[in-house]
Parts: sequence; structure tokens; C-alpha cells
Amino acid sequence: MLVQGDSAPDVALKDRDGVDFTLARYRGKPVVVYFYPKADTPGCTNEAKDFTELASDFAAIGVPVVGVSKDKPAKLKKFADKYGLTVILASDEPGDACEAFGTWVEKSLYGRKYMGIERATFLIDADGIIARVWPKVKVKGHAAEVLEAARAL
Repeated sequence: MLVQGDSAPDVALKDRDGVDFTLARYRGKPVVVYFYPKADTPGCTNEAKDFTELASDFAAIGVPVVGVSKDKPAKLKKFADKYGLTVILASDEPGDACEAFGTWVEKSLYGRKYMGIERATFLIDADGIIARVWPKVKVKGHAAEVLEAARAL
């Protein structure tokens, strides 16, 4: 997984409408990029709702929030519409962003091993350098903690 001080990779993603973009579009301003396993599951829903609840606070300091999963754009759109999510949701179907950031990891559930996205958040500064990393995120209170770190940049 990338660490503080690393350069953020300029990965290709699709927004919830299927439009291509890269993280380079945010150069010149800080950005929060959070990785979550799967849209419309309890933890991922709560995390997206928490970031959405603070979206105006992030906007006030000029910091966009981008949530990344391997879900298809159509699923992200449905997810956003269902819960009124205002954060940017991005599809990394091929997994290139997950690989580049180091969030595609081996997981274990009931003794069964499988590959999946580790919930992690990256605060990237205006120069494209990772200012802070939260690996293995616990959702409760996380968005507020990220907001405080973004304010301190």
C-alpha cells in the first residue's frame, strides 16, 4: 500500500455516468480518495453517507472526495441515487487504481481466502503527494477525521 510521501498514481477511472477521468484532474488542489469494497453494502453505505454528510465542509475548503470501488458505473449511479450521495463515486472495474494504491489485497472470511479491496483512504496534497493514509479503515467517525486532516493541509 502506498504511504505518506509517495506520489499519487494518475489512474484512469469512470464516474457514475461512465465518463472517463484521471486523478490528474485534481492537480493543484488537495483531494481525498477512499477505496471501499462494494456499493450498497452496510459499511460502504455508511461510509459514503458520512462523507456525503460532510461534503459541504470538504467543498468549503476546496477538497473533493472521490470514492473508488470495482463496481460498474451503472451500479454506482443506482447507489448514489438510492442514498442521495453527493461525493464523487468512481469505478475501477479493471482494478488498476486498486493495484496502484495497494488496496487490492488477500482477505479471509471464515477461513476462506479471496482477493478484495481493503477499505483505505488517502489524502493527496495539491502537488499530488500523499499527505496521509488511513489503512484498514473503521467507518464510524472516519469521515470527520479525514476532514480535520484536510483542514490542516
